[in-house]
Amino acid sequence: MKTLLVTGGCGFIGGCFVRQVLQRDDVRVVNLDKLTYAGNLDSLTSVADNPRYHFIHGDIADPELVQRIFREHTPVGVVNFAAESHVDRSIDGPREFMTTNVGGTLELLIAARAHWDALVGQPRDDFRFLHVSTDEVFGSLGPTGKFQETTAYAPNSPYSASKAAADHFVRAFHHTYGMPVLTTNCSNNYGPFQFPEKLIPLMVLNAVEGKFLPVYGDGKNIRDWLYVEDHCRAIAQVLEAGTPGEVYCIGGNQERNNLDVVETICSIVDELRPDLAHRPCRSLIKFVTDRPGHDRRYAIDTGKIEKELGWKPLENFESGLKKTVAWYLDNAKWVTRVQSGDYQRERLGLAE
Repeated sequence: MKTLLVTGGCGFIGGCFVRQVLQRDDVRVVNLDKLTYAGNLDSLTSVADNPRYHFIHGDIADPELVQRIFREHTPVGVVNFAAESHVDRSIDGPREFMTTNVGGTLELLIAARAHWDALVGQPRDDFRFLHVSTDEVFGSLGPTGKFQETTAYAPNSPYSASKAAADHFVRAFHHTYGMPVLTTNCSNNYGPFQFPEKLIPLMVLNAVEGKFLPVYGDGKNIRDWLYVEDHCRAIAQVLEAGTPGEVYCIGGNQERNNLDVVETICSIVDELRPDLAHRPCRSLIKFVTDRPGHDRRYAIDTGKIEKELGWKPLENFESGLKKTVAWYLDNAKWVTRVQSGDYQRERLGLAE
């Protein structure tokens, strides 16, 4: 049985990956998570009692803890989800993004390299370090074209700058030390268990409660939407069959502008909650001052991962969004528990 060290496994994407990979009976998961505001053990209640699952509360930036985990659990692979991930929060407070996303990733790489150096034979050959990144490191696209693995980095927010720096450290550990690393750059994820500061869950919950639906700028900023279950299947495929040192772009091939996304959410909420007195929910839409440095368009070319690893997304945006909205409507208890007293769905990222 092989052991995977998953960092940030109590977050949105990391939690999905943990739940998915534990469906296999030949994998043991050690989940290291700091449990910041967006990390929540409630997202993993379905696997909490699994004898092949072990949770450790801690920080990837703690070198002694990380080194001890490698010594005690001898993982054959690392999947690094741990990160501060919200652009608006990075505008208000960039320092934590530097500390976790860059410094934490570096500490994890140092410990992983020491562990890998000590391995011999097949365990050394099999070891992989997979770093999960974002398409935001590439900057903003014009009206045409898509990001590819060879696209030059041009990060425009403190968040994307911190992820870009982390990506470069991962690359450097491969080219300098020969460490078998993999990097994935994904488009915008959505699905169940996402913290409600992000666009889709925020709009769903506000629509149900009759609160206004803030749309940045003219609402025409475009994102490529990727259902989280599809993303985690892709990560597992890259971990299993990806070529060390390579980068793989993962996208849903589902471009939508923000206003279309919000209006579609409104239609689904209207359909699933015909009892709401404030219907139609699109009457709640309110255009607000745009986010500073708001990238206009992202899109991912998935040709490499499709051709080399045989992965394709299974969910289209309409089917995935309906599943997502329904999940939030059915899981009000999770929403209440996951929200700390510090965040009440107010506007972030005003750079004040």
